[in-house]
Amino acid sequence: MNKLTIDDLQVAGRKVLMRVDFNVPLKEGVVKDDLRIRASLPSINKIVQSGGKLILMSHLGRPDGKVVAKMSLKPVAAVLEKLSGHQVCFANDCVGPEAEQAAAALKNGEILLLENLRFHPEEEENNPDFAQKLAYLGDVYVNDAFGTAHRAHASTEGVTRYFDQSAAGYLMKRELDYLGVALTNPKRPFAALLGGAKISGKIDVITNLLNKVDKIIIGGGMAFTFEKAMGQEIGGSLLEADKVELAGQVLKDATAKNVKLVLPVDFACAAEIADTAQVTNCPAGKIPTNLKGLDIGAETIKLFTAELAGCKTVVWNGPMGVFETEKFAIGTMKMAQVLADLTATGAITIVGGGDSAAAVAKAGLEDKFSHVSTGGGASLEFLEGKVLPGVAALTDRK
Repeated sequence: MNKLTIDDLQVAGRKVLMRVDFNVPLKEGVVKDDLRIRASLPSINKIVQSGGKLILMSHLGRPDGKVVAKMSLKPVAAVLEKLSGHQVCFANDCVGPEAEQAAAALKNGEILLLENLRFHPEEEENNPDFAQKLAYLGDVYVNDAFGTAHRAHASTEGVTRYFDQSAAGYLMKRELDYLGVALTNPKRPFAALLGGAKISGKIDVITNLLNKVDKIIIGGGMAFTFEKAMGQEIGGSLLEADKVELAGQVLKDATAKNVKLVLPVDFACAAEIADTAQVTNCPAGKIPTNLKGLDIGAETIKLFTAELAGCKTVVWNGPMGVFETEKFAIGTMKMAQVLADLTATGAITIVGGGDSAAAVAKAGLEDKFSHVSTGGGASLEFLEGKVLPGVAALTDRK
């Protein structure tokens, strides 16, 4: 990553404007999951301990450019204070007189958290005047919000035009290092384990990875579109009928590129998604019309485990079934354990955010992987080979 990082900056006595991703789940004003706040602590601590004056900005939820009280970042300030051990001041707006006065009053080693950026429509519009007002608050800029790096917003892309130095924080650097090395210089064999409901959301990832991996293992709902392309009976399972031809082309491309493409051989099927559902194990191609495949089956778990054995790099994106329902979480949880065990043998394992990260958290295995990405959409676009505007905008290393 040929961009300036937080370690390249002189921050003592300077105001550091840092974009973080504090888009955390709130319920009745209480933070329900502080993972994203904890993920930003290394960068926060670095600036505070180096005598910088830290100004943090983030969005939370989708307030659509209006002030929505239940999407205030104020509860986050209290959690950050507890986690960091430093007092955190809070400004009731992210631009304007109050924010400017609070930023100007900061002493070395102090922290200010600004109110939700998306209370202003100009944030998502990447409005230059709004970006300039944000930039006015700091002397240097740090982006540690990988989860929003795929968005060209005022706080991620526009703001960089008003700074001489815009650098990546530790979390941003870690994300790019792990994902970047996997895509450019992986230890082989390199496998991608892909799941999730729809092939349409992953087709660009699959197309990009076909040029990089040794094998692609496909589970989740999108497996049925591939099964259909092979002429198999899928019963009432999820199908993207308009993507069957595309799935067929992917199968051909994989063969042409000598990439092994592995599909499920059986499924855990039921008539409905419920913990009370009667589950039947059906071989692939033999799912009755009154049932739908909702998880990978026992034989597929064995097959996928065998295919992953010995792999030196694995990227995982997307669950193997409807993991939110306990009865159909078995395949996803087993794969999480298989990859955790692989990590223990020295393999590089990367979880690409979103539902897969939620599944790993549910399994209590977050610290058993090489890297669990904090950015669902951003990691997906990175795996698709797209340029992330929030990264491209950072200052190039000379």
